[in-house]
Amino acid sequence: MKTFKLRKLVILDYDKGLEGTEVKLIDGLIINREDDHDTWLIEGFINHSYWEYFKDKQNEELMVQATITKDTNEPASFITKLTELHEIGEQMNVMLMGKIIDKQKKDVEQLLTTLVEKGYEGDNLIQKFKEIY
Repeated sequence: MKTFKLRKLVILDYDKGLEGTEVKLIDGLIINREDDHDTWLIEGFINHSYWEYFKDKQNEELMVQATITKDTNEPASFITKLTELHEIGEQMNVMLMGKIIDKQKKDVEQLLTTLVEKGYEGDNLIQKFKEIY
């Protein structure tokens, strides 16, 4: 396993035409599990004010962009599922498990933009993206 510092986390909202919601991090890690399924674990330590936001997304696949190690790095895109939420005093942590999207960010953005323009949204957008990707 390889562990990296998570510098920035943005959740792309399918229902809002892939508008991003930046999650303000207190701290965070991202772990390449280097397993047979090429999974990554993203853990954010954040303010408790995000509790309801993530509670509402528990059964959804989430596309996220994570900036790793340095703020100046290009964000990596992942398709994830929320695996755990924990209250820690006045803060909380959120854990996402998923796969990195290997294509360049601009290619992924172009594909998603095209699919949204064609009228795909929500679960249909996710399924079509998986078919093409």
